[in-house]
Amino acid sequence: MSFFDDKGTRESEARSAAESASGSITHRLTLDLSRAHDLAAMLASSRASKFIEISDLVAGMYLYAWDRLSAYWSEENRPKIEAILRTMCRISPERWNYWIQFYDAQRKRAEPDSGWEKLKAFGKQQPDQSSPVPSTSLRALFKEAAKASPFHDTKSRNVPILTMECVLLSIVRTSRSDIAQKMRETRVDVAQLEKIAFDPKRSPLR
Repeated sequence: MSFFDDKGTRESEARSAAESASGSITHRLTLDLSRAHDLAAMLASSRASKFIEISDLVAGMYLYAWDRLSAYWSEENRPKIEAILRTMCRISPERWNYWIQFYDAQRKRAEPDSGWEKLKAFGKQQPDQSSPVPSTSLRALFKEAAKASPFHDTKSRNVPILTMECVLLSIVRTSRSDIAQKMRETRVDVAQLEKIAFDPKRSPLR
Protein backbone atom coordinates (compact mmCIF):
# COMPACT_ATOMS: atom_id res chain seq x y z
CA MET A 1 0.00 0.00 0.00
CA SER A 2 1.74 3.15 -1.16
CA PHE A 3 0.09 6.44 -2.01
CA PHE A 4 3.10 8.01 -3.67
CA ASP A 5 5.29 7.16 -6.63
CA ASP A 6 9.02 7.39 -5.99
CA LYS A 7 9.59 8.84 -9.46
CA GLY A 8 9.80 12.60 -9.61
CA THR A 9 9.16 13.06 -5.90
CA ARG A 10 10.75 15.80 -3.82
CA GLU A 11 11.95 16.16 -0.28
CA SER A 12 9.42 17.83 1.99
CA GLU A 13 10.47 20.57 4.39
CA ALA A 14 12.36 19.49 7.51
CA ARG A 15 10.03 20.83 10.18
CA SER A 16 10.61 18.85 13.36
CA ALA A 17 13.98 18.55 15.04
CA ALA A 18 15.66 16.53 17.78
CA GLU A 19 18.27 19.03 18.88
CA SER A 20 21.40 18.17 20.80
CA ALA A 21 22.79 20.42 23.50
CA SER A 22 25.17 21.97 20.97
CA GLY A 23 22.43 22.46 18.38
CA SER A 24 24.19 20.16 15.92
CA ILE A 25 22.52 17.65 13.62
CA THR A 26 21.85 14.45 15.56
CA HIS A 27 20.75 12.20 12.70
CA ARG A 28 19.31 12.11 9.21
CA LEU A 29 16.30 10.30 7.78
CA THR A 30 16.29 8.63 4.39
CA LEU A 31 13.87 10.14 1.90
CA ASP A 32 11.26 7.41 2.33
CA LEU A 33 11.39 7.60 6.13
CA SER A 34 11.20 11.39 5.87
CA ARG A 35 7.97 11.10 3.88
CA ALA A 36 6.57 8.59 6.36
CA HIS A 37 7.46 11.09 9.11
CA ASP A 38 5.52 13.79 7.26
CA LEU A 39 2.49 11.52 7.09
CA ALA A 40 2.91 10.84 10.81
CA ALA A 41 2.81 14.60 11.41
CA MET A 42 -0.43 14.77 9.43
CA LEU A 43 -1.97 12.07 11.60
CA ALA A 44 -0.87 13.88 14.76
CA SER A 45 -2.34 17.13 13.42
CA SER A 46 -5.61 15.39 12.60
CA ARG A 47 -6.19 14.81 16.32
CA ALA A 48 -4.91 18.29 17.23
CA SER A 49 -1.80 16.92 18.94
CA LYS A 50 1.41 18.90 19.29
CA PHE A 51 3.47 15.72 19.32
CA ILE A 52 4.20 12.88 16.91
CA GLU A 53 4.07 9.57 18.74
CA ILE A 54 5.75 6.28 17.83
CA SER A 55 2.37 4.93 16.73
CA ASP A 56 2.01 7.89 14.34
CA LEU A 57 5.35 7.10 12.74
CA VAL A 58 4.46 3.42 12.33
CA ALA A 59 1.15 4.46 10.77
CA GLY A 60 3.01 6.81 8.41
CA MET A 61 5.36 4.01 7.43
CA TYR A 62 2.34 1.80 6.76
CA LEU A 63 0.67 4.41 4.57
CA TYR A 64 3.82 5.14 2.61
CA ALA A 65 5.49 1.76 2.22
CA TRP A 66 3.31 -1.15 3.33
CA ASP A 67 4.18 -3.15 0.20
CA ARG A 68 7.79 -3.06 1.35
CA LEU A 69 7.31 -3.50 5.09
CA SER A 70 4.72 -6.27 4.80
CA ALA A 71 7.57 -8.62 3.86
CA TYR A 72 8.52 -8.72 7.56
CA TRP A 73 5.32 -10.56 8.46
CA SER A 74 4.26 -14.01 7.29
CA GLU A 75 1.20 -14.29 5.06
CA GLU A 76 -0.67 -15.76 8.01
CA ASN A 77 0.05 -12.82 10.32
CA ARG A 78 -0.01 -10.04 7.73
CA PRO A 79 -3.80 -9.45 7.92
CA LYS A 80 -3.59 -9.20 11.72
CA ILE A 81 -0.97 -6.46 11.82
CA GLU A 82 -2.54 -4.63 8.87
CA ALA A 83 -5.91 -4.54 10.64
CA ILE A 84 -4.18 -2.93 13.64
CA LEU A 85 -2.37 -0.39 11.46
CA ARG A 86 -5.53 0.52 9.56
CA THR A 87 -7.28 1.28 12.85
CA MET A 88 -4.42 3.58 13.80
CA CYS A 89 -4.81 5.49 10.52
CA ARG A 90 -8.48 6.40 10.92
CA ILE A 91 -9.05 9.95 9.70
CA SER A 92 -11.97 11.71 8.03
CA PRO A 93 -11.90 11.69 4.19
CA GLU A 94 -12.15 15.49 4.08
CA ARG A 95 -9.17 16.04 6.37
CA TRP A 96 -7.18 13.29 4.67
CA ASN A 97 -7.73 14.89 1.24
CA TYR A 98 -6.61 18.25 2.64
CA TRP A 99 -3.39 16.78 4.02
CA ILE A 100 -2.64 14.84 0.86
CA GLN A 101 -3.01 18.01 -1.23
CA PHE A 102 -0.81 19.91 1.21
CA TYR A 103 1.81 17.15 1.20
CA ASP A 104 1.77 16.96 -2.59
CA ALA A 105 2.37 20.71 -2.85
CA GLN A 106 5.30 20.42 -0.43
CA ARG A 107 6.97 17.58 -2.31
CA LYS A 108 6.84 19.48 -5.61
CA ARG A 109 9.51 21.87 -4.40
CA ALA A 110 12.81 21.94 -6.31
CA GLU A 111 14.76 18.69 -5.94
CA PRO A 112 18.23 18.97 -4.35
CA ASP A 113 21.20 18.44 -6.66
CA SER A 114 22.94 16.07 -4.28
CA GLY A 115 21.58 12.71 -3.20
CA TRP A 116 22.84 13.41 0.31
CA GLU A 117 20.81 16.61 0.45
CA LYS A 118 17.67 14.50 0.07
CA LEU A 119 18.21 13.16 3.57
CA LYS A 120 16.24 15.04 6.18
CA ALA A 121 18.55 16.47 8.84
CA PHE A 122 17.41 16.49 12.46
CA GLY A 123 18.83 18.76 15.10
CA LYS A 124 20.01 21.85 13.26
CA GLN A 125 16.73 23.32 11.98
CA GLN A 126 14.27 25.16 14.17
CA PRO A 127 10.86 23.45 14.10
CA ASP A 128 7.84 25.16 12.61
CA GLN A 129 5.75 26.12 15.62
CA SER A 130 2.54 25.16 13.81
CA SER A 131 3.67 21.59 13.14
CA PRO A 132 3.75 18.64 15.55
CA VAL A 133 7.19 17.66 16.80
CA PRO A 134 8.48 14.25 17.89
CA SER A 135 7.39 13.26 21.38
CA THR A 136 9.91 12.37 24.08
CA SER A 137 9.42 8.66 23.34
CA LEU A 138 9.91 9.16 19.61
CA ARG A 139 13.06 11.22 20.16
CA ALA A 140 14.39 8.45 22.41
CA LEU A 141 13.57 5.91 19.70
CA PHE A 142 15.48 7.91 17.08
CA LYS A 143 18.42 8.07 19.49
CA GLU A 144 18.44 4.29 19.89
CA ALA A 145 18.12 3.78 16.13
CA ALA A 146 21.02 6.18 15.53
CA LYS A 147 23.24 4.10 17.82
CA ALA A 148 22.45 0.94 15.85
CA SER A 149 22.52 2.36 12.32
CA PRO A 150 25.36 1.08 10.12
CA PHE A 151 24.99 4.07 7.80
CA HIS A 152 26.57 7.49 8.31
CA ASP A 153 26.79 10.70 6.34
CA THR A 154 30.56 10.98 6.13
CA LYS A 155 30.24 14.36 4.42
CA SER A 156 28.57 15.83 7.50
CA ARG A 157 30.57 14.89 10.61
CA ASN A 158 29.65 11.20 10.32
CA VAL A 159 25.98 11.81 11.24
CA PRO A 160 23.93 8.56 11.55
CA ILE A 161 21.43 7.87 8.76
CA LEU A 162 18.19 6.18 9.80
CA THR A 163 16.31 3.84 7.46
CA MET A 164 12.80 2.45 7.85
CA GLU A 165 14.15 -0.97 8.74
CA CYS A 166 16.52 0.43 11.35
CA VAL A 167 13.72 2.39 13.04
CA LEU A 168 11.26 -0.51 12.81
CA LEU A 169 13.81 -2.82 14.39
CA SER A 170 14.45 -0.35 17.21
CA ILE A 171 10.71 -0.17 17.89
CA VAL A 172 10.45 -3.94 18.17
CA ARG A 173 13.61 -4.26 20.29
CA THR A 174 13.39 -1.34 22.69
CA SER A 175 9.97 0.33 22.68
CA ARG A 176 7.39 -0.39 25.36
CA SER A 177 4.62 1.22 23.32
CA ASP A 178 1.38 -0.60 22.53
CA ILE A 179 2.19 -0.78 18.83
CA ALA A 180 5.58 -2.35 19.58
CA GLN A 181 3.87 -5.00 21.69
CA LYS A 182 1.35 -5.70 18.94
CA MET A 183 4.13 -6.00 16.37
CA ARG A 184 5.81 -8.58 18.57
CA GLU A 185 2.53 -10.42 19.13
CA THR A 186 1.98 -10.68 15.37
CA ARG A 187 5.46 -12.18 15.05
CA VAL A 188 7.33 -9.62 13.02
CA ASP A 189 10.37 -11.29 11.45
CA VAL A 190 13.12 -9.78 13.62
CA ALA A 191 15.86 -11.88 12.02
CA GLN A 192 15.02 -10.62 8.53
CA LEU A 193 14.72 -7.05 9.82
CA GLU A 194 18.19 -7.31 11.33
CA LYS A 195 19.59 -8.71 8.10
CA ILE A 196 18.26 -5.80 6.02
CA ALA A 197 18.78 -3.07 8.63
CA PHE A 198 22.42 -3.95 9.20
CA ASP A 199 23.41 -4.83 5.65
CA PRO A 200 26.29 -2.40 4.88
CA LYS A 201 25.96 -3.10 1.14
CA ARG A 202 22.39 -1.82 1.03
CA SER A 203 22.07 1.78 -0.09
CA PRO A 204 20.67 4.03 2.70
CA LEU A 205 19.36 6.48 0.11
CA ARG A 206 16.35 4.36 -0.68
